[in-house]
Amino acid sequence: MSIRVKARSGETVEALMRRFKKLCEKEGLTKDIKRKEFYEKPSERARRDARKSVVRRIKDDMPMRPGMSTMGGPRAPRD
Repeated sequence: MSIRVKARSGETVEALMRRFKKLCEKEGLTKDIKRKEFYEKPSERARRDARKSVVRRIKDDMPMRPGMSTMGGPRAPRD
């Protein structure tokens, strides 16, 4: 997987880096690098995956009440 970013005419280095970082994030590279930064034992990975599964199952089973956002708190009032 290679990510290439060509400089546009008149584009600053900062803007080019911003575009590159955004592409890396979109591809999931930054998340993958952070995950592989430290060794994780297979049993720890399985435990983490099981916890995520439980949370996902609970979230899917709970019906949403009117006026509640997906994050669990009340919605912000609209202008």
